[in-house]
Amino acid sequence: MSYQLSYDADSRLIISGIECGCPCEHNSPEQDIYVGNGIVGNIAKYIRKRNLGTKCVLVADNVTWNVAGKKVHDLLSADGFEVVDCVIRRDGPMDPDESAVGEVLLAIKPDTEFLISVGSGSITDTTRVNAKRTGLPMVCVGTAASMDGYTSVVCPLILHGVKIHRDGKCPEIILCDIDILKTAPLEMVCSGVGDVLGKFIAKADWIIGNIINDEPYCPTCGEIVTDAVNKLLDNVDEIKTKSDKGMRILIEALLLAGMTIMIIGNTRAVASVEHNIAHYWEMMQLIHGNEPPKHGSSVGVATLLAWPLFTRFANEDLSKLDLEKIKANRISREDRVKWMLYAYEEEAATSIMRDNEGDFLTWEEQEHRIRRAQERFAEIKACIDDLPPFEKIYDAMKRLGAQLTPEDCGVDQHLLNVSMHCAKDYRTRYTLFKTLDECGLLEEYLKDYPQDWKK
Repeated sequence: MSYQLSYDADSRLIISGIECGCPCEHNSPEQDIYVGNGIVGNIAKYIRKRNLGTKCVLVADNVTWNVAGKKVHDLLSADGFEVVDCVIRRDGPMDPDESAVGEVLLAIKPDTEFLISVGSGSITDTTRVNAKRTGLPMVCVGTAASMDGYTSVVCPLILHGVKIHRDGKCPEIILCDIDILKTAPLEMVCSGVGDVLGKFIAKADWIIGNIINDEPYCPTCGEIVTDAVNKLLDNVDEIKTKSDKGMRILIEALLLAGMTIMIIGNTRAVASVEHNIAHYWEMMQLIHGNEPPKHGSSVGVATLLAWPLFTRFANEDLSKLDLEKIKANRISREDRVKWMLYAYEEEAATSIMRDNEGDFLTWEEQEHRIRRAQERFAEIKACIDDLPPFEKIYDAMKRLGAQLTPEDCGVDQHLLNVSMHCAKDYRTRYTLFKTLDECGLLEEYLKDYPQDWKK
């Protein structure tokens, strides 16, 4: 093993010995990450140890304020800190949109020295993007083991109903009190598990991207994620009961997965086509005024949908591909633009195409990728064969009582059909779905998800 995990006397998680000779640029984690029971009472001590100052803005919503926000406020105020509360109140779930981001920005004063987020994904990302833009340090108090973004430097946000990603700041201090995490509903725990299980697909896509496109792959980050996911699979029953052991295993898996983002500076190790599908569901539900499914739950279901395509491709015979037929059936640039406008609607489609010009392939580049897939198919097959059995993943989610189908996530048949076809188009990042499309196989693989967009 090329890394080690341990805890010090203050419950601080230490990851050390990260050694890797891959071409990726690596950053050494310097954050103070605390995991333990009852440790929220030490928050003032942790902040003073880091010398962040005494004047802060505390960001929560009307749910997380009651879960832990007020307690954090009282603890810090009693210790001499000046705390400005920014409680984002909504009738329903809080979204990390332009309104929420603006509320936090307006709460920040000229003498504010650091920010504190008290919540999970939405609150953390809303605070993180403001920390990045203002240059202020940040403290994060997690309230649910529901997603892997606590240690991230990327913020999934919503602008005019469109899912976007912006640079954010990794918190200098991350505090995950197991006693607080255990109070989160089982639905949020299942969301965290779904987010973690998607890493299997993300890792496979990353390796395929390395094989086809010579994309740098970091085996150490791959190992960190794989170890975390396997440990989670071995302790599903502990996680379901929200025991101390189960919650520690789940939050460690989420923190370690997120830490790979910090190490290499992007989300490649933790997000791929399964996240593309989930983002699409969330984006379209928001655009049409519907409540989006929980992110991790969507990722879990999308993982179940994508998995069979991987195992099927491992038995494909690429020597039989007819390149002349593939070339003749290539979608024109004009039709691809029409497809993107249909699938993502104008604002999102325009943004995606602007940011991913590389997805308009020339035939020369497409042929190069096809031949590379043919020449190195044994490596692709080995990567896919290394995945655990689909049944093991499905069984783990079923035992937890997690959502298992698109219908469970509020996704109707039309939205499902479109999402499976447009998942390859969300970003330039390479996925097996791109391989299938470039090899002229995608329509056959997705015949259970009929499309009528040209009609």
